Amino acid sequence: NLLSSKPTNPSILLSSRWFSNLVANNTDKAESSLPSTLAAYHVSSGGYMRGTVFWEPDTPLTIEEFHMPRPKAGEVLIKTKACGVCHSDLHVIKGEIPFSSPCVIGHETGGRMDFIIFILVVLRFPIGSQVVGAFIMPCGNCFFCSKGHDDLCEDFFAYNRAKGTLYDGETRLFLRNSGKPVYMYSMGGLAEYCVIPAHGLAILPKSLPYTESAILGCAVFTAYGAMRHAAEVCPGDSIAVIGVGGVGSSCLQIARAFGASLVIAVDIQNDKLQKAKTLGATHTVNAIEEDAIERIKEITGGPGVDIAVEALGKPQTFLQCLQSVRDGGKAVMIGLSKAGAIGEVDINRLVRRKVAFVMMESDHFLENLVNRNVIRVLIRVIGSYGARARQDLPKLVKLAETGIFNLNNAVSRKYKFEEGNKAFQDLNQGRIVSRGVIEI
Repeated sequence: NLLSSKPTNPSILLSSRWFSNLVANNTDKAESSLPSTLAAYHVSSGGYMRGTVFWEPDTPLTIEEFHMPRPKAGEVLIKTKACGVCHSDLHVIKGEIPFSSPCVIGHETGGRMDFIIFILVVLRFPIGSQVVGAFIMPCGNCFFCSKGHDDLCEDFFAYNRAKGTLYDGETRLFLRNSGKPVYMYSMGGLAEYCVIPAHGLAILPKSLPYTESAILGCAVFTAYGAMRHAAEVCPGDSIAVIGVGGVGSSCLQIARAFGASLVIAVDIQNDKLQKAKTLGATHTVNAIEEDAIERIKEITGGPGVDIAVEALGKPQTFLQCLQSVRDGGKAVMIGLSKAGAIGEVDINRLVRRKVAFVMMESDHFLENLVNRNVIRVLIRVIGSYGARARQDLPKLVKLAETGIFNLNNAVSRKYKFEEGNKAFQDLNQGRIVSRGVIEI
């Protein structure tokens, strides 16, 4: 048992006594019994925590007590301070995207470093430091991670998204009353503590608040990945963002930071469009009151935008995005949909696995391929699921620290830990204008 005996190599392993004292100090309710199953390895003795559990679709979330989790090698224990309210969680809650259950939801977190196994990780993330976690938690070792493509991490998709576990195939969460395992949506961040692979973390300066900074791990992270790696925004580009909720509104700020000169926000809610004007939109379009495609072409003088971003995951907005882009432009899809939804392609596969294809003017592909003088490529369609944690998350922190990305303006609602159901109900009903955050 790694933490029940004296470490054999003090230069590598932290003292188990230190961890026991830490847990005792972090809870005033002692817990003497431990589950007798596999859970015994993954939990500490002497404490417990609370987490928000999704059981099944159309069933309210509940707050349950868990044995205090403990990290394995390369992982850290975070005292969670805030967790963002994201549509990806809502898709799971509504049963639109299958996920292992029961699970602790929440994947957009900020908190304080509380426990680490390996000293090499401590050197990067000192105990007590403020951190933010990316929802794509790279393993650092797979084919894609070895090439720097953390956003395509094989272990993240094979274990966490497919099975609800970390990368040894096991969860770190076990119910206090029964010892039964509960799965993890990303790190299971809507809880008082969570375990995160260290590769998915970045240090937060003390000048940045926990609550607002939590959104760096998904809303801003997703927007940055779309703008930097998929769209490859250049100064002077024209951009339309279709759907300006939490992620879409973050795209507006990132696009302007990269030098886009024309940024068009498209939505059906006027309050979101008004907010968009404060986040970098140069023009707004209400898609109910006017034809969004025609208006975009009017604003651009006819051809359409260089880059269109779809942030809703709906077949109709998918088509709007395609039709808004000029010849030779890019359509970037970042919105997840119901499982199996088709918008000319499988939307979820396009977004998560960055599948790209080229749309052409004619269906006669081979004829056009041979007769190159008549070929006219219309647009590139690119899926984008997120950014690259090790390279990009520190950059996002710097953008926020310098004020280039305005965190305070990006968060429109705050909730208490006990208000998880209300937060996701508000999100489902369109009451959250940009991003909501649950404080823990």
